[in-house]
Amino acid sequence: MTKHTKAILDLLDAHYGTEYVCYLHHENAWQLLIATMLSAQCTDARVNIVTKDLFQKYTCIDDFADADLKELEQDIHSTGFYHNKAKNIIACCQDLRDKFGGEVPESIEELTSLAGVGRKTANVIRGNIFHEPSVVVDTHVKRISKKLGITKEDDPVKVEMELMKALPKDHWILWNIQIITHGRQICKAPTPKCEECFLQEHCMDYQKRQHGKDGRRKAAEGKGKTEA
Repeated sequence: MTKHTKAILDLLDAHYGTEYVCYLHHENAWQLLIATMLSAQCTDARVNIVTKDLFQKYTCIDDFADADLKELEQDIHSTGFYHNKAKNIIACCQDLRDKFGGEVPESIEELTSLAGVGRKTANVIRGNIFHEPSVVVDTHVKRISKKLGITKEDDPVKVEMELMKALPKDHWILWNIQIITHGRQICKAPTPKCEECFLQEHCMDYQKRQHGKDGRRKAAEGKGKTEA
């Protein structure tokens, strides 16, 4: 781990703590799996509103596996992309019932074999349910990791692999938790609160922009003196 990375981790730990927090409400593995599938292109807050009623109506994997597609679409409509999400949830739960005995599998290979489950969703399950060190790359993690100079990649899988190399295992899950919090509170897209950010001096993007401003300012001052 580089000094740069360690300094960032120490500051994140100090500001946000090291407690494992899952922002999606759930009582078991399959509920978290469905909630995570619903969270694509949707806020956790909205998903939690939807699943509060959803998990009272559909109380087990079989209920989702046997669900009417149109009815489920209506039930999850407000999370967006509801056609694909409903189709994938039904197919996923059918696989859980028929191939995995009604249990959510643990391995990345088995999880990603399920309909609608990519590496991000699989790693959420592995980290929060099975406590396997996992790096979850969502939009916050990809954007802020790049700003901090921890990765230069855009592809989520490549970002995941780079973060696994850059971060100690005990911070793989924490990175996602802390960076999501940071992204919501300070490093917001598209208007980050850079002046309030405690990572300012370690942020490659901020430093680059500041140097750019300084360069433009000096150039303007030099031009003014020449004209005078």
